[in-house]
Amino acid sequence: METKEIMELLTDGATRERGFAALVDTYTEPLYWHIRRMVVRHDEAQDLLQEMWVRAWRGIGKLRGGSQELRPWLYAIATNLCLSRLRRRYMWRLMALEDVGRKLAESFETSADIDADSIEARFQKALLALPTKQRLVFNLRYYDELPYAEISRITGMSENTLKTDYHYAQKRIRELMTL
Repeated sequence: METKEIMELLTDGATRERGFAALVDTYTEPLYWHIRRMVVRHDEAQDLLQEMWVRAWRGIGKLRGGSQELRPWLYAIATNLCLSRLRRRYMWRLMALEDVGRKLAESFETSADIDADSIEARFQKALLALPTKQRLVFNLRYYDELPYAEISRITGMSENTLKTDYHYAQKRIRELMTL
């Protein structure tokens, strides 16, 4: 179902539940992977996805801007939940959010379902070594193929900052992949 059609269903009280079900069907998979790339662990990604849908349901009536704002709004909810979870997870260690990637890379290394010698595993490890905001921008641009204007609405950062972060992320990943 098209985003415009979903938005029409969501704005009518009689069809809101059907619209929300269509929204969940359309965006669950991409949002799960967005969350999973941020927090790494499947169980945590599932929990955050559920929390994201609860928040989306509660806030759907406050959404402004029409169908073009629906996807950025959902991604913003998911992103904020991920960043909050990462802060809480590592807060007791007095670890800066920028150092969280290193810890995530370590947990990725010990994951039983990953072939540590594969190129993809090296790529994921390099990605997790990026500062959190660069990793976020890279994920949204590379994996989710979102335009910079939409990423800007999700993150609140300027498009120029996003382009710079993406460039540095690409450069750093290349460096780490050649080590």
